[in-house]
Amino acid sequence: MQLGVRVCVPTVAVLDLFCRGCLSRARSLPGRSFSSLPRQMSRWNSRETCSPPPPQENPRVLITGGLGQLGVGLAQMLRKQYGTENVILSDIKKPPPHVYTSGPFVYADVLDYKHLRELIVNNRITWLVHYSALLSAVGEANVALARKINITGLHNVLDLALENCLRLFVPSTIGAFGPSSPRDPAPDLCVQRPRTIYGVSKVHGELMGEYLHHKYGLDFRCLRYPGVISVNTPPGGGTTDYAVQIFHDALSTGHHECYLRPDTRLPMMHISDCHRATIEFMQAPECQLSLRTYNIAAMSFTPEEVAQEIRKHLPHLKVTYNPDSVRQTIADSWPVRFDDTNARRDWGWAPAFGLEELVTDMLRSIRDKRTNEGLPVS
Repeated sequence: MQLGVRVCVPTVAVLDLFCRGCLSRARSLPGRSFSSLPRQMSRWNSRETCSPPPPQENPRVLITGGLGQLGVGLAQMLRKQYGTENVILSDIKKPPPHVYTSGPFVYADVLDYKHLRELIVNNRITWLVHYSALLSAVGEANVALARKINITGLHNVLDLALENCLRLFVPSTIGAFGPSSPRDPAPDLCVQRPRTIYGVSKVHGELMGEYLHHKYGLDFRCLRYPGVISVNTPPGGGTTDYAVQIFHDALSTGHHECYLRPDTRLPMMHISDCHRATIEFMQAPECQLSLRTYNIAAMSFTPEEVAQEIRKHLPHLKVTYNPDSVRQTIADSWPVRFDDTNARRDWGWAPAFGLEELVTDMLRSIRDKRTNEGLPVS
């Protein structure tokens, strides 16, 4: 069978997008990639390489799993920078009205390779943000489904990113570390060996992305997120979700029952810092990156410490502790702190929110949200 080929190499017009080191690496790669491949044939078995596509005025972004905790907010920030029509949100669920009317939304199942490929080709996608995944606690309750979504779905995305020369972002997690990892702090490069299907799938994603980058030139980028704290999306089955729920409980009932021990310290981050880190990382010139997977950090606290900070605003808050064996075991295997020295050095990462700023912002935002929805505020 004769395969069609296309040229996919940088031209003079993209010289301003690359530093000398990046250009040198790009020029050393063979300049072919298959534009149309049967699903059964993988570019991983060829010597084809992926070089950057010709420049566009703005990136064309597709976000998978966009109705989870992170997708909608990231889409809003990207649309402000690059234009509403250039950022497409996708998921397998029906979006609420405010999401549907705020910008392009499409149905996309990451397990449906053909349909995902059509979306990428028809919409001229250049950046792909892959948020589709089952989180830690939910994944342990349904390992087979987590394996399909977190690993099979990832492989579909990797294939398509390589085939279409996309800049691909796949988040990793605090859960990519295990009990044998250094915990205080956990560096970028160390023994990982997680003990959840979520963590295993994320380590698999880190390593496959780095492999395809080094072998074929895929522009793969990955950040290990700490626990992410936000107002707009309810907790979705993660081990760090108590740090979201406690704010809602503080303003609704004044009582929170925590499923972790009071002294369980974990890395955390305000969602606006998480979005900003993702965008700044995606925008960073490739030649600034010494790694393809970075830790990012902002703060680290225990349930009792965040409760004490909330009591500075709401002295009546009562917290009881009823540790859940599954989530507590997961948390005990995770790092206490992240070492993000490399991210700060390579592309200038710096958080804006500490614990005090986080608590003040979350209480204000949830109070406003409950008031607007006509709900009582404690």
